Amino acid sequence: MDGSIALLLFAAICALLLFGFPVALTLGGTALLFAAVGIVTHTFDANLLAAIPARVFGIMTNETLIAVPLFVMMGVILEKSKIAEDLLVTMSKAFGRHPGGLGLSVVFVGMLLAASTGIVGATVVTMGLLSLPSMLKAKYSPSLAAGTICATGTLGQIIPPSIALVLLGDVMSNAYQRAQLNMGIFNTKTVSVGDLFIAAIGPGVLLVFAYAAYIFIRARINPQVAPAADIEPASMAEVLQSLLPPLVLIGVVLGSILVGAATPTEAAGVGAIGALILALLKQRIDKALMQDTLHQTLNVTAMVFLILVGATLFSLVFRGFGGEELIQSAFESLPGGVFGAVFVVMLVIFLLGFILDFIEITFVVVPIVGPILLMMGIDPVWLGIMIALNLQTSFLTPPFGFALFYLRGVAPSSLTTGAIYRGVIPFIIIQLAVLALLWAWPPLATYLPSVVSP
Repeated sequence: MDGSIALLLFAAICALLLFGFPVALTLGGTALLFAAVGIVTHTFDANLLAAIPARVFGIMTNETLIAVPLFVMMGVILEKSKIAEDLLVTMSKAFGRHPGGLGLSVVFVGMLLAASTGIVGATVVTMGLLSLPSMLKAKYSPSLAAGTICATGTLGQIIPPSIALVLLGDVMSNAYQRAQLNMGIFNTKTVSVGDLFIAAIGPGVLLVFAYAAYIFIRARINPQVAPAADIEPASMAEVLQSLLPPLVLIGVVLGSILVGAATPTEAAGVGAIGALILALLKQRIDKALMQDTLHQTLNVTAMVFLILVGATLFSLVFRGFGGEELIQSAFESLPGGVFGAVFVVMLVIFLLGFILDFIEITFVVVPIVGPILLMMGIDPVWLGIMIALNLQTSFLTPPFGFALFYLRGVAPSSLTTGAIYRGVIPFIIIQLAVLALLWAWPPLATYLPSVVSP
């Protein structure tokens, strides 16, 4: 089988998604339609479909994926109980009286919010609603304000713990095992979500400091683009009261994984309960808020699992039509060997990031290309972090970056789309520099997991 039908299947799904059809139903429905046609035309083995019940059951019983609703719940509680808003207001009072202070506050608080949710849209919208009016009121350059918020919102892809890394870690683990089995290695090694969490610390912290350094230097060179705000300063007690609770919560969640005291799923449970306790202590939780929190958590979780089921059907049918063999032979014939294969995959993922969210790319693209790249000797942890950083850059890049659309949806009409595009360009350059550094120096991601066993 030459695999041409598999490519046609992939093209059909991309076309349908561009027309706005639901992702999960498009993935599963199109795959089953192609399989039905293949069975009738004797180009697809119907026996392969017998694996569907076992695959779906495997998804529903996957303990790692239980972390998804728990992390989502943790982030939603911190957002709806206004704990994140309190932190932003307090940090703005603490640093806003200095040039660039509001921007630095946005980066720091956005980092904590990104670690809590891991959902780009949620972080950008939240930061846009909370901080954009304050920055514009303080006479910040509209482009700098927009760029700071968009860039900070995308940190949810790389700052642990986040559901993006949970999903990517689970998929990368399966891809690594499949690659080893394909190579005849039956005593397989494993890579865990905790490994990706640890590996993401270096690049994530580097990005945060790079964002902060850019804002600080630009404010120093030209204070008019990021002037000091005329606001009442915050006392040290106010800062500690707002900063310590969410910082301790995230520290406990991530620290328990790093020291091996808890799995990511167990740590996610601690995070959800911890966020609930913080909301109770601040007396900001009631029946309506809990109903809203649970409803939003259920919506996100249902979306993730339905997409995963659809993606599983797609990958099964794609492989049944010989798509995996076609891609493997194409990679092997590329000039540049492993370097060329990784470059092509990164380019394709970057472009797909314009039309697909990280969940779809993680579940659809990575299971196809992951085993092939890993069979070429690539470190699975390094590859996972490269993909996360690549998607983060894609979501920030005009004219189709998701983060730009999210901010556009909540920004006032006085903030032009052109200003948003101009504002993100310096941050894209920073992203690309960190991505290039990780490519040239893999230990930036792989060193910590090698010395810390979660």
